[in-house]
Amino acid sequence: MTNTLLAPPMLDLSHVSCSYGGPAVVDHVDLQVRHGELVGLVGPSGSGKTTLLRAILGTVVPFHGTIIKPPSITVAYVPQIETVDWNFPVTVSEVILMTKPQRSWWPRATASERNEVEDLLDKLGLSGLGGRHIRELSGGQQQRVFLARALACHPALLVLDEPTSGVDVRTRHEILHLLTDLNADGLTIVLTTHDLNGLAAHLPRIICLNKTVIADGAPIDVLRPAVLEKTYGAPLEVLIHGGMPVVLEHAPMLKVVGQ
Repeated sequence: MTNTLLAPPMLDLSHVSCSYGGPAVVDHVDLQVRHGELVGLVGPSGSGKTTLLRAILGTVVPFHGTIIKPPSITVAYVPQIETVDWNFPVTVSEVILMTKPQRSWWPRATASERNEVEDLLDKLGLSGLGGRHIRELSGGQQQRVFLARALACHPALLVLDEPTSGVDVRTRHEILHLLTDLNADGLTIVLTTHDLNGLAAHLPRIICLNKTVIADGAPIDVLRPAVLEKTYGAPLEVLIHGGMPVVLEHAPMLKVVGQ
């Protein structure tokens, strides 16, 4: 993994504010993401997490502030699987090959492209599924197909919106391990998650967002009752278990640690 303390910023957001024609949904956000980091954005629904991702991707233009990233870097995006039309008649391999340049003179995939697809499917535990329709897959397999599609772009920055939404506990851990391995290979990753315990507590860096940045740091420093109440607008209790914070939504009799 890249030494993030020495690496220059890959993303530099300064006073970024975004809206959709009304009040700001992202308001004066300042943050930096360095090469080789794995960063999670957490916050309630409507807190601006997805909008901030869209601003990073360039599909939403801030009405105030700046976003600086090297013009040469390739950014890949993995959307929430709930937003995908699973009835679209396409196979797993075809989904991945959509990232490749279109050649009117030779519409079919080349042998090297097909081999790359097979290598990606094998790497992500999807061997033998290239010819399957995407709607025939489990939620976890569908998520990995779109991860493979993103990786086919050879990105320097991978952006994911709720990558563990709608999957079971086992699949959530599999996705977390995949992302950790990709990050260990040098890929910079920014993701949103609502899963404070299953995913966020295992990330090296968490940013609590509610229109603006509430807190930014390691899970042990960020997942604290005072920070979470300011982020979510409701009291949340926190225990330390095995050196990791565990957020408890409904446990009034348990001792709160780290207020």
